[in-house]
Parts: sequence; structure tokens; C-alpha cells
Amino acid sequence: MNKDDWKALGTNIIVIIIAAGLAYAISLGGKTISGTNFPIYALAVIIAFGIQWIVFIPSYIYKTEKYYDLTGSATYTTVILVSFFLSGNYSPRNILITILVLIWTLRLGIFLFRRIMKAGEDQRFREMKKSGIQFFRAWNIQGLWVSLTLAAALTAITGDLKGSLEQYNAYDWSMLVLGLIVWLIGFGFEVIADRQKKLFVNNPDNEGKFINVGLWKISRHPNYFGEFTLWLGMALICLPTMQSWRYFGLISPIFVFLLLNFVSGVPINENYADKKWGGQPDYEEYKRNTPVFFPIKFKK
Repeated sequence: MNKDDWKALGTNIIVIIIAAGLAYAISLGGKTISGTNFPIYALAVIIAFGIQWIVFIPSYIYKTEKYYDLTGSATYTTVILVSFFLSGNYSPRNILITILVLIWTLRLGIFLFRRIMKAGEDQRFREMKKSGIQFFRAWNIQGLWVSLTLAAALTAITGDLKGSLEQYNAYDWSMLVLGLIVWLIGFGFEVIADRQKKLFVNNPDNEGKFINVGLWKISRHPNYFGEFTLWLGMALICLPTMQSWRYFGLISPIFVFLLLNFVSGVPINENYADKKWGGQPDYEEYKRNTPVFFPIKFKK
């Protein structure tokens, strides 16, 4: 193995350790599969990784990443539905959580799948898929992405003790309403930003230009801001169900923020934009006057 393969191996091990630790912590005090002592949350994490490992095999054989994003969407759908039905608690909060996750993942999965089918390939995987262990790392990271992003939702579904509206107190209601409002704002940002960019790119008059209109005028990455915001809203909805070690479920929006700003979102796109338009006066002015992430310009 070369140096990059050893790094990939190390990452794979770390990812599994993090996932196992999170599954253990959040499973404490959570619901178990009926008739057993096996935690539902732990099963959810196993399913999240198991699906990746299964789809990885044919993907590596045929050296294709076309089903990577679609698999991510299918994993979210499978995990949330299995957890919901195994919990046996069809409370209003759990139903709302499940519906919101399904709306988000189905919309994003279809959007990303159509995009890669049109583009033909995802350039991030061009070299990676030549190495089995490096390509496997990408699938493992997706398993961790699902597990961490859904942490708050799964914490609530596997730990909510209130099964009817009559049991909800003022705290439950305030977090439910506030969280839903925040989620809708985030989802709206993501959907509108993606739509605006698609229309901009498909317009022949904009060939070779960077997008700086609509929501892209107040944030250089409004779709990513929307992504973070909707998971923050989800965490607020789930907050009343958390206690003790299960507060680890709040890692969900924190993880999404760190992932988008320091790993796979903003850095990659900023680097691409700088290489393509860096040095152009209009682009440099756009960078100076437009916030990277939050649609608010903080004074220095």
C-alpha cells in the first residue's frame, strides 16, 4: 500500500470507532428492539454502515460513483423508517421528525442523482475509486455522515416517552414550534438556492460566469447555510427528549456545520471558484462584500 492507502486505512478505523462510541452513548437509556436488549439506535448505525458496504462492492467493481449520493438518500430513508417503526411510539413529535427527514432526503437525493447523471461523473472520485481502500473510505464516511446527521432525530425517536399531545408541556410545544420554523427556513434556503443556481447555470448567457444573484447575493453558499439551519431546527424539535448521555444527539447540527465549512462543502467550492475566477475584479469584489456562509456580514 502507498501513503494515501495507509491514510485511508487509518481514517476507516477512526470512523468506525467514532460511530461505535456514538452508538453506545446515545443508546444508553434508549429503547431496545422488542423482545431483546439490543438498542434501536445501535441497529440504526449498523444499518447505515451496512448499506454503504453492500453498495460499495459493485460500485468498486465497476469503478462508478453514480449511485453514491442515491445510496446516501436511501440510507437516510431506511434508517429513519426502521427506527420509527421499531420504536413503537407514534407520537406527534416522532411522526413530524420522520416526515421532515423523508422530505429532506428524498428531495436532496433526487437532486444530486440527477446532477451526477447529467455531469457523467463526480470529479472528487476520479482518482479515489482507483484504490479500493480509498474508495471504501468515502462510503464509510457517508455511513458516519448519516449516523451523525440523524443523531438528534434518532435520539428523540428512540427516547421520546410522550406519546400524545396531552402529555406535552410548554417546553415541548415551544421547542416543537421554534424548531419547525427554523427547519422550514433552512429547507427553504436550500431548495431556493439550488433552484436559483440550476436556472443560472442552464442560462446560456451566464456561461463562464459565477452566480451572485438571489440568495447567492447575500451568501456565497446559501444552500449549505440552509442545510445547517434545517438540522439545527431538527435538534431544537428533539431537545426535550434528551437527558444525560443522550445530549450527545446535539452533535447533529455541530457536525453538519463543521463538515460543510471545513471538509467537503465550502473549502472545495471556494477553491474551485478561486481557480476559475480568482483575480477578476467583479469576483474579488463579490468575495469582499458577500459572507461565506451566514447571510449576515459581521463587522471586523
